[in-house]
Amino acid sequence: MTQSSEGTSTPQEEPRRVLLTVHTGRRDIVDLACTSAARLMAAGIVVRVLDDEAADLDIDDAEVVPADSSAAAGTEIVMVFGGDGTFLRAAELARYTDAALMGVNLGRVGFLAETEPEAVEETLVAIEKCEYSVEERLALAVDVLDGSGKVVGGTWALNEVSVEKSERSRVLDVVLAIDGRPLTSFGCDGVLCATPTGSTAYAFSAGGPVVWPDVEALLLVPSNAHALFARPLVTSPASVLTVAVPPDGNQSRVSADGRRFVDVPDGGRVEVRRADRPVRIARVHASTFGDRLVAKFGLPVRGFRDARHAGPGHELFTSRTVLNRDVVSGDGATGSMPATEVTGAGSHDDA
Repeated sequence: MTQSSEGTSTPQEEPRRVLLTVHTGRRDIVDLACTSAARLMAAGIVVRVLDDEAADLDIDDAEVVPADSSAAAGTEIVMVFGGDGTFLRAAELARYTDAALMGVNLGRVGFLAETEPEAVEETLVAIEKCEYSVEERLALAVDVLDGSGKVVGGTWALNEVSVEKSERSRVLDVVLAIDGRPLTSFGCDGVLCATPTGSTAYAFSAGGPVVWPDVEALLLVPSNAHALFARPLVTSPASVLTVAVPPDGNQSRVSADGRRFVDVPDGGRVEVRRADRPVRIARVHASTFGDRLVAKFGLPVRGFRDARHAGPGHELFTSRTVLNRDVVSGDGATGSMPATEVTGAGSHDDA
């Protein structure tokens, strides 16, 4: 086991530990994780890896631990190399520890990640020097109850809890209540209960608002509801959101972050509230959530008239996100401008 470097800890203290969670399906991600591990170990930090990733990473002198709830115990940082899916897996591992999550975005959008691959060096230096801050993000606790009110299951979520139909061919009938008081009922594909962190994920795709992560609130967003009143709702963080399924309705289940699933009994209900434990996310860079929103979605920020004067799509900049699909490029560029004028614009599905 590598000893901690001078100035980081004394011989009587436990060495600092960082757990790596890696999307091992891509060679470039594995290579970046391995070089980062070497840098951390050279600084006297113990690197820990998961047993189901150890063979792919092949990092000498790394601690190998089971990929369970004890994996992050005693670690300072859980460093994530991958997209938001890998980050959510890491959040499961760090859930009941004091470890903070720090993501390197190697996926498409990567709202949860702190840094891009080109800034990894700066991030590693910040970890070595303990020059980072930690945000506490609101999480959700979920209880699934049967028709008699008995709790028969439960889970938690960082992004969202989806109460969704089990049979795709049928409509799901639901009754919504806030703090124990009935609000409305309708047929739908499902109902999302989301956190501000998750407002840019599934809830956003379903028409929900973008909520800054330091806002304490719960979101309720119907998905494809057959109703005149089916607007997204933003409630107090102390509220209890209830989604009840009538006994003669469709079969349903709970999906938490798309990773954990619980069946809802006939005539049962789902209660969602703020979890007792937040999720801790480490931050190195000074950029705000608004900065990340502009970068991830390629939003025009130069003003409506200035953004349009050079033609469609010109206001967009090159991005590593899902927006970068070369829709406006080369011979296929639309409009009257030459293709060379579109250089650096990136691409947009709506361009």
